Amino acid sequence: MATNVTDPLQAEVLGIPVSVCSDVLASAVSLYDKGGGQIVTLNAEMTMAALSNPSLAGAIRGADLVIPDGAGVVWALGRQGIRVQRTPGIELARHLLEHAAAQGWRVALVGASPPVLEQLCHRLKAEIPGLQLVIAIHGYSDPEAWPDLEKRLLSMHPDLVLVALGVPRQELWIQKLPHPLLGIWMGVGGSFDVWAGTKKRAPLWMGKIQLEWLYRLIQEPSRWRRMLALPAFMGAVLSGSPPKPAKQRPEARRRGG
Repeated sequence: MATNVTDPLQAEVLGIPVSVCSDVLASAVSLYDKGGGQIVTLNAEMTMAALSNPSLAGAIRGADLVIPDGAGVVWALGRQGIRVQRTPGIELARHLLEHAAAQGWRVALVGASPPVLEQLCHRLKAEIPGLQLVIAIHGYSDPEAWPDLEKRLLSMHPDLVLVALGVPRQELWIQKLPHPLLGIWMGVGGSFDVWAGTKKRAPLWMGKIQLEWLYRLIQEPSRWRRMLALPAFMGAVLSGSPPKPAKQRPEARRRGG
């Protein structure tokens, strides 16, 4: 019989760690209260990618909170007797922005194209009164410019940093920064495009029946190759014989390491 999760605990899906708790926002805020760290939003596609990408696997294992973002991960946990609500990363990130405004946190945004980021900043300031955006860095800067951008970002001591560089770039970038991380650092994938209004999120009814992946595929047909990870994930969970997990590379550092 499945058990309701009322206290945070650590579980695994195909050997990849995932945190399950009754209140994800409270857990994220608690992470901030403890000094900060990295949040990863785990879905089936990322899980399969981590099994073949040692660097991504190391970044996930080094994160401080790994939330069950995808329906596939929630389903896989359910097969272990762990009943937990799916927590879309885009929703958690929005709640964190609202919490940041209420608490006077300093917020930084990293990623997306310059036009999208500019539009996003205007919309967030209008929609979330009191939000303190201290820096916004687009994701198309020249590689040689990133060291200085990182130094500038860290010098501002942000309390919340949302990073929209895509998987696995955003997770790897956060992981390679000097640790321990102060404040909350979270990869948010395509959330900036949705918040800026340049892309639409799946209708609520599609989310309720776990078909958001289909909506994204219709919007971006080029994603079809990536979607092949979904049946592979289901097959691995059902068979109980997942691909051999990737080994962590020496340079993938844990928090405090």
